[in-house]
Amino acid sequence: MPSKRTPARLVVALSVAAALAIFLLYTSIAGGSTPSLRPSQLSGHQGKVSVAGTVVGPVRGDAHVNGLRFGLRDVNGPAKVAVVFRGSVPDLFRKGRDVVVAGKMGSGVFVADSLSTKCPSKYAPKKG
Repeated sequence: MPSKRTPARLVVALSVAAALAIFLLYTSIAGGSTPSLRPSQLSGHQGKVSVAGTVVGPVRGDAHVNGLRFGLRDVNGPAKVAVVFRGSVPDLFRKGRDVVVAGKMGSGVFVADSLSTKCPSKYAPKKG
């Protein structure tokens, strides 16, 4: 005698799939983002942020011993923040280069845990 199937299994499976889809959509749009700021916007922010700017000197220290220390200035402004970074330094890093650092403020200094250089302008097409 054939048994009568109930739609309960299907309803549970579809509910679980919908919940996972909503969670994935939320984390991809809002849940996992790190705010991206300029040095002039940094004051008052708590937690991890990403800061973009131009490296200003002097650049001193050792990134693997006690930290590489440098200033980061707004690309189009005078605001600056002191940065300390420990880790692997990209080959293109130098004074005058645009970089992005991620980390958080601590005692008036931005403590970065990642450092990447922006694409240098020599790879951009020449302006006519």
